[in-house]
Amino acid sequence: MVSRTPVGDRLIYEVESGTLVGERIQAKLTGSSAADWLVVGPDGTGTLDVRAVVETDDGALIFLHYQGRVDLSAGPGAPLYAAPLFETGDDRYRWLNRVQAIAKGSLVGATLTYELCQVV
Repeated sequence: MVSRTPVGDRLIYEVESGTLVGERIQAKLTGSSAADWLVVGPDGTGTLDVRAVVETDDGALIFLHYQGRVDLSAGPGAPLYAAPLFETGDDRYRWLNRVQAIAKGSLVGATLTYELCQVV
């Protein structure tokens, strides 16, 4: 935690594990560089900045980045909202490069779960 920065308190969470499951994709977090750089402003607004790499069950690497918000002044259980983007060079998943997703998340204990939807 880096307290009292010009934008608020900055908390850096290393992401230990994660999965991405959908109709067209099955992937797990890979590597050790995944983290959430959360900034909590003086009004309790949390600003998310998350970056990670996932590997699909058939070996493709996909970079995942999202920013979002959470109202931490609402107390535990407040929903998180985010706008994920994907990057890959693998032809099988190149369609993800054109996807803008939206996500709603919930934190239960130490487990954060998002429901992602593609904006069409």
